[in-house]
Amino acid sequence: QAQLLESGGGLVQAGDSLTLSCAASGRSFRSKNMAWFRQAPGKEREFVAGITWTGGSARYSDTVKDRVAISRGYAQDTMYLQMNSLKPEDTAVYYCAAGERTYVSTTQANYGYWGQGTQVTVSS
Repeated sequence: QAQLLESGGGLVQAGDSLTLSCAASGRSFRSKNMAWFRQAPGKEREFVAGITWTGGSARYSDTVKDRVAISRGYAQDTMYLQMNSLKPEDTAVYYCAAGERTYVSTTQANYGYWGQGTQVTVSS
């Protein structure tokens, strides 16, 4: 069964850094565009960052673009999200997703594979 598994979440203080990982199993996701979404309680799931299947182009939400870097390691078939200068408003469940490789989409419906999420909590 094809799966995506997030890891690296936890409790941190404002201003700290954190790196999330998304590992593939069951099949390879090297040929798919991938992205990170997040969802806070009572809020709609929102796009955070995305990356092309080649790793040559990235797209970021305006709310995180100066603090976040997305990358992927093809040898390990893993995607990463490096987060710096974390803020309390970054608190959410972070999900990784994989979809078609035409372009990096900010729309959830364009991603057919999803992980179960990892919790990130930023205290003030």
